[in-house]
Amino acid sequence: MEKGKVLIVDDEMDMRIFLKTLLETSGYQPHVTRDGREGLRKAREITPDLIILDVMMPGEGGPQTYRQLRMDPGLASIPVIMLSGVKQASFYHYLKMLNAGTSGRVPLPAAYFEKPVNHKDLLKAIRTILEPGA
Repeated sequence: MEKGKVLIVDDEMDMRIFLKTLLETSGYQPHVTRDGREGLRKAREITPDLIILDVMMPGEGGPQTYRQLRMDPGLASIPVIMLSGVKQASFYHYLKMLNAGTSGRVPLPAAYFEKPVNHKDLLKAIRTILEPGA
C-alpha cells in the first residue's frame, strides 16, 4: 500500500536515484524531475503530498521554485522539504530578504536538510509529515 505521492526536484542524477529508491522501498510513490520549471509543471499535474526540493539547481533554482510553490494557491499547502549543500541559515536568510517589504510572505519549509543527508533522518521527517499519527 502506497503511503503518498512525493515529488523529487533535484538536478543531480545520483540524488534522484537515491531519493527515488529510498521512497519506493519505504512504500511511497516517488515522481522525479530535474529542475524547478519541470518540478512546478509536475506538481500542478499530480498534486503531490510532499515535495523534496534541491536548493542549488541551474536555471529555475530551488529558492525561486520554492517561492512559486508558496505563492500558487493550488500548491501552497503542499509541505516542502528542502535538501541542499547550502547551509540552512543561508537559505533562511534568503527567505527573510525575499520577504522584506512584500505583502506575500514566504513561510519556512516543513524541514531543511544539508547534504549529505542521513537517510534515516530524512525518512523520519517524511513520515512525520505524511503519517503524523503513525
